[in-house]
Amino acid sequence: MNPDKKTNKANQLNQLNAISPLDGRYFNKTNMLSPIFSEYGLMYYRLHVEIKWFIELSNNPNIKELPNLNTETISYLENIINNFDISEAEKIKEIENTTNHDVKAIEYYIQDKFKKNNILKNCISFIHFACTSEDINNCSHAMMLKSGRNVITQDLSEITNILENHAKNWIDISMMARTHGQPASPTTLGKEFLNVHDRAKKQIKHILDTKIMAKINGAVGNFNAHSVAYPDINWPELSKKFITKTLGLNWQAYTTQIEPHDYISELFHAFARINNIFIDLSRDCWSYISIGYFKQKLKAGEVGSSTMPHKVNPIDFENAEGNLGIANSLLNHLADKLPISRWQRDLTDSTVLRNMGVALGYCLLSYKSLIKGLNKLEVNINKINKDINAPEQSALLGEAVQTVMRKYGISDAYEQLKAFTRGKDINNNLMQDFIKQLDIPEQDKKILISLTPSSYIGLAKTAFKWS
Repeated sequence: MNPDKKTNKANQLNQLNAISPLDGRYFNKTNMLSPIFSEYGLMYYRLHVEIKWFIELSNNPNIKELPNLNTETISYLENIINNFDISEAEKIKEIENTTNHDVKAIEYYIQDKFKKNNILKNCISFIHFACTSEDINNCSHAMMLKSGRNVITQDLSEITNILENHAKNWIDISMMARTHGQPASPTTLGKEFLNVHDRAKKQIKHILDTKIMAKINGAVGNFNAHSVAYPDINWPELSKKFITKTLGLNWQAYTTQIEPHDYISELFHAFARINNIFIDLSRDCWSYISIGYFKQKLKAGEVGSSTMPHKVNPIDFENAEGNLGIANSLLNHLADKLPISRWQRDLTDSTVLRNMGVALGYCLLSYKSLIKGLNKLEVNINKINKDINAPEQSALLGEAVQTVMRKYGISDAYEQLKAFTRGKDINNNLMQDFIKQLDIPEQDKKILISLTPSSYIGLAKTAFKWS
């Protein structure tokens, strides 16, 4: 049957009919973000902000028209938040079908709850009091990002732990480096993982240090309606207290109708930077697997190729690279677009903000692939040693030889080594003969002659002590 004929079944979302692979094929890897960034999640956080704002107002002695709520009433309000589930979200969606306004639907939903309480039924006019929709939305988006960041950074921490362990375990394994794809001065396998670990750790700090901002200050950010209704209240002070103490966010004092979203740009650029680091890592691991420096731990039942049974494909690093690219496309668009709004407000950010979870979902999916791939790596020490100890790799010592020659004032040291090594097959004997004829002290000759590519790794083994 033609898929478009199955309308009713298609409306029942499952992993097989989801358009987005995040909600379909990969849902089991990203579902921890679903309660946060889904339509349900947005409804929950909006409801949370509306109820908490109402309670905040009820605690202010200057608002005499709103009674100070007793413990039982506060508990009733808290339960509206705590008992919110999919069935309750569906009620809000039904209201929205009439209002065609998602925030107003939340307000009407709360009104229905208030009508069932003897005290609150007389306080309905203070629901969404002096608020513009953006007051509720920006606080909700901020809480979503705070919660989402907490989830995602757990995987980031796991990646950095794996990188650090690989660096420690493999710090003594000498490896031929490659610059421009060509053999270059040796390093150690662990030192290369330490490089990535250090880069990632710095970006994680940026991610965690980004202050999640929010505002609640009315239609154009001036507390216009607030100050007319209750001129004796210090509204900026109350707003700051609500944002920082009640919601646990950082107060944005100066806004138009919308919170300017600069912090979102900052946060998403930080995620994009760490993603670029992981794209780099994924490609390097893929390449080292390709040349045999790494094997991959086998898992019973897995198939690497549909036709070539011997293959163990580096699929985890390929998945990570591909999905990191999708994540960055979305992250960079969000970071570039969201801080821009015509005059005091336009709605181009509204639909874009709904994709925050998609961008971060692809991040999470990528990080899980990367974790899986990194945990499957096994060092092929025989291949690494074979490469670095090949006779022709004696040319790698040319850097050390010409540097010692320079030490003793041989001005054309580089040129001599270039003429001796470039484009030629240099073995250990030829290199030692070249060193022996140099006009340098015998002690330095002995040091150079004793060098091998495996031992010419500088201070790489002590790299953990550098910082």
